[in-house]
Amino acid sequence: MKKKVLFIDRDGTLVIEPPVDYQLDAFEKLEFYPKVFRNLHFIRQKLNFEFVMVTNQDGLGTDSFPEDTFWPVHNLMLKSFENEGIVFDDICIDRSFPEDNAPSRKPRTGMLTRYLNNPEYDLTGSFVIGDRATDVELARNLGCKAILLQPDRSSLTEELKETCVLATTDWDRIAEFLFAGERTAEVRRTTNETDIYIRLDLDGNGTCDIHTGLGFFDHMLEQIGKHGGIDLTIQVKGDLQVDEHHTIEDTAIALGDCIRQALGDKRGIERYGFCLPMDDCLCSVALDFGGRPWLVWDADFHREKIGDMPTEMFLHFFKSLSDSARMNLNIKAEGQNEHHKIEGIFKALARSLKMAVRRDVYHYEVPSSKGML
Repeated sequence: MKKKVLFIDRDGTLVIEPPVDYQLDAFEKLEFYPKVFRNLHFIRQKLNFEFVMVTNQDGLGTDSFPEDTFWPVHNLMLKSFENEGIVFDDICIDRSFPEDNAPSRKPRTGMLTRYLNNPEYDLTGSFVIGDRATDVELARNLGCKAILLQPDRSSLTEELKETCVLATTDWDRIAEFLFAGERTAEVRRTTNETDIYIRLDLDGNGTCDIHTGLGFFDHMLEQIGKHGGIDLTIQVKGDLQVDEHHTIEDTAIALGDCIRQALGDKRGIERYGFCLPMDDCLCSVALDFGGRPWLVWDADFHREKIGDMPTEMFLHFFKSLSDSARMNLNIKAEGQNEHHKIEGIFKALARSLKMAVRRDVYHYEVPSSKGML
């Protein structure tokens, strides 16, 4: 089996990068990145990655950064990791200044030639983990994928975004991603009545790009993404010249199918998931991804439409969603304002989804006494 590698940046990734001078040259500056110990230990124990530290240390060995201030702190850092069962298979340190344009300096690959064009290594299955765009660029230059320790990918060019498979500031999320994989799915559903494309990421940031041709329906679907922490793309071309029925029903079917595919075998998920008030309304959505679709609907609407969406389609949407995702939904809403009622239901669904799909790789079991869902 070919070897896979985690090329891990040091400052800003394993330890907090010291502000002002960016040099870890004193013991009082040493601060480890939150949660890094338990997650690197977990990755080391559960996965088959070599650990390679790759770091630029500007001018190490010169008057601006003497070696006698670097090595004691660096060695203490390494010993701390070793005491937690985390040993680096290789440590690559570039000492040049940025203006030197040295071939060994990240994001160039001069320090890592032993891994390039080496049949023993699977670089396409390897990752660079770091906190800067140059770390993502290093991954691209190596032919790896990148994990960026930033809240999002906004600092990256469009080209580098293709290399970066995850942006997060949480080492828990990194370990989960490496251990259990991403939970994304896409569905294309085309009939004589509708053409629907949906892509979602259950572990996203709530980024939405939704166009169904029905403004109010778009607004409701956006609540699922925003309040569920789900990245959601929905593009629909429907026969709205007939009426809204097919667009709403088929979107629900495709969305439920997408959720079901992204969940996979449901290993490690919470499974169950919420009740929330919205002004005069109280809305609850109880959910179970137990594999048996069922809908209980207790919500009355007294207007024919809200926006451009017929109120009679609300129940139909959630019934189709429940059937396609194979989940049990119990929905109740009370209140006077019809807009608030249905928006509260969609928001409660989003929060229920967020709770139910939460995954714990430290307890990575199917949440059922039957052993399957």
